[in-house]
Amino acid sequence: MFQTAELGQKVSREDFDRISQELRTDLLSLQNDLRKCDFPVILVFAGVDGGGKGETVNLLNEWMDPRWIVTRAYSMPSDEESERPFYWRFWRDLPPKGQVGLFLSSWYSNPINGHVCKDISTPEFDTQLDRILAFEKTLADDGALIIKFWLHLSKAAQKRRLKALEKDKLQSWRVTKQDWKNWKNYDRFIATAEHALSKTSTGHAPWEIVEGEDSRFRSLTVLTQVRDAIRKHMVERAAKRKLAAELAAQSNAKREAELADVHSKRKTLEKSAQASSAKNSKGKTKAVKAEEGIVAALTPQGKLMPRTVLSAMDMTQKLEKKEYGLALKKARAELALLHREAKARGISTLLVFEGSDAAGKGGAIRRLTAGLDARDYRVTPIAAPTDEERAQHYLWRFWRHIPRAGRLTIFDRSWYGRVLVERVEGFARSEEWQRAYAEINDFEEQIAQHGTVLAKFWVHITKDEQYRRFKERETIAYKKWKLTDEDWRNRAKWDDYEIAVNELVERTSTRHAPWILVEGNDKSFARVKIIQSVADLLKKRLAK
Repeated sequence: MFQTAELGQKVSREDFDRISQELRTDLLSLQNDLRKCDFPVILVFAGVDGGGKGETVNLLNEWMDPRWIVTRAYSMPSDEESERPFYWRFWRDLPPKGQVGLFLSSWYSNPINGHVCKDISTPEFDTQLDRILAFEKTLADDGALIIKFWLHLSKAAQKRRLKALEKDKLQSWRVTKQDWKNWKNYDRFIATAEHALSKTSTGHAPWEIVEGEDSRFRSLTVLTQVRDAIRKHMVERAAKRKLAAELAAQSNAKREAELADVHSKRKTLEKSAQASSAKNSKGKTKAVKAEEGIVAALTPQGKLMPRTVLSAMDMTQKLEKKEYGLALKKARAELALLHREAKARGISTLLVFEGSDAAGKGGAIRRLTAGLDARDYRVTPIAAPTDEERAQHYLWRFWRHIPRAGRLTIFDRSWYGRVLVERVEGFARSEEWQRAYAEINDFEEQIAQHGTVLAKFWVHITKDEQYRRFKERETIAYKKWKLTDEDWRNRAKWDDYEIAVNELVERTSTRHAPWILVEGNDKSFARVKIIQSVADLLKKRLAK
């Protein structure tokens, strides 16, 4: 594999000077255009010690505008990094769309060095390479341009390079005993690298092997490939962006029409409800019966509503008022004791709350946190992404909030928005939300493998109960703000959301991150069940 990078290729100073001026101008121009684009550029530098990785990164920062370049180099994880899943440090450092990220000693260093030093077996090495493949595919599927450069030296060339650096008083500090130890392990290192590159060089994240002995040849080769790859990617993304804009315009127009229609019909229903509160044979008001007619009208003709995990739930479960106070007190006391022990042992907890509008997620969260020390938990409400968050992969804003050791983080709505509201409302294209299931499973697996207690709650209420709560909110001053036309429009798509939830549970309720379905018609029952479930999971984790 590396023979083509051991040919002794060189570039004269005259040729370098002649080519570099135009190349430098091209890169600056492209960087300016890139800032308006919908993708980041991720450049990974790896290779043999002395191959010129640092010099190449420095040259990119010199020739381009460093204000729009994110440069990151990694060594041993800090305490903050060690307390989270391994890939947290890389997700945190990803460049936003329109910028360039330069990564040294990145996600390849630990697996390769660990295998060379025999700290990890070949099967474990392959498992870590599979994790890399999933990570890079996740970024590339979102549009990122990923290029990986392996800067190579033969064993003899590496020895010459290290000796030359040692003789240079200004550069000698760069050569350590570990570098010479690595040189002695050169053959095993190259065999490991060949295996890694063979497995992880893909169409969306290719490896480019570059001979590193001659600095001018190395620099021109790397920077020319960067220029050409960015140009090509810009053309491809522009075509995709045009198509996405056309589809988004159609979706927005449809959504606005639906919202106006529901708003108009709801006003009619309110007048009907005021005129008569007569009950039908099933005990529903005429307003409820008419409102359900809107749903039927929005459902495609001939569509059969299948039985789902939600429709199979026993929504009659409840907790009597006289039992609720004691049950809540006991559950909170147990949770507080268990969480203090988890904190002492450095075990973090991550809770996810999803559910229908007005299902009681917020109330359940407040009852849960009331028994905990406010310094130890954080509630992260998720709404529409900010400009900063839109400039990143959709999972980025969730990775950054993963708790440190011993802490508890609660997501009030979460990454499941991609396969719920974004799917149903057309904010995400079909291929985007369909691949999200695998991305989410991989994300949650990393959290669980780190030892974090992960609990996902779907709080469910029936359609009639949601209607009752919506109408109640309209009459309570401090709750009115919660109810919007969007809530009524979402209700009109009840069946679509139920089907989406059924598929969500089917595809993301895994052994390491199962869904806990909560019967929420009775708020007291739901709150106690949620708190007790968290306590049970902590108890199970602490027993390990």
